[in-house]
Amino acid sequence: MTALWTENHRLAVGWAGLDAPAARVKFGCLKDLRRLSQEAPQSLYPDFDRFARLLDHPNSIFRWNAAHILANLARVDHTRKIEPLLGKFLQPVGGPQMIAAANVMQAAAVIAAAQPRLADTLAAGILTVGRAKYETEECRNVAIGHAIQALDRFFASIPRQRAVVSFVRRRLDNPRPATRSKAEKFLKKWVEAEKKTAGARRMCTRRWGPAGILKIPRPTQ
Repeated sequence: MTALWTENHRLAVGWAGLDAPAARVKFGCLKDLRRLSQEAPQSLYPDFDRFARLLDHPNSIFRWNAAHILANLARVDHTRKIEPLLGKFLQPVGGPQMIAAANVMQAAAVIAAAQPRLADTLAAGILTVGRAKYETEECRNVAIGHAIQALDRFFASIPRQRAVVSFVRRRLDNPRPATRSKAEKFLKKWVEAEKKTAGARRMCTRRWGPAGILKIPRPTQ
């Protein structure tokens, strides 16, 4: 009972603090609401729609934190409110702000972990970074690096993986070394490892047979 009261108190104080004139108070409350969404998402879920409205807040910090809070609430989204919101949620990926896109893509990975059935939709949204327009070309390259990191976090849950692999392969010659390195690590982890596993399976099948029966070569006459 005490824990529940504390959560409800933090929630009430957090909402009240968002309207404070002092930036220190306002952003401190926003930070605590985000922390609370990780610790006790069920306490914030009744306010899901209020947090969704923060995606339109004029302050970018509010918008970024709202995305992360909503992503944390996906774990307890028993009425499936997050799914119809994904189009709006993923809009920042298209630019022009790289930081906004990066926050949304990382938050999308959290949603995919909580609700794997949405992985394909989330991946498709993240892949639009490839044709996004940002303030500079370097910003675009940084955003692509964030996209690869986000996709790596839920790649195993994505039904249509070929599009993701193709996207990452095209970044092997990215002019930004950090992004190029992320592409290389992704492919080594997911593609090269799978090739080795598939090769081992084929060798095992040739030796043991599809039914797991050891094939003993006939003696030569």
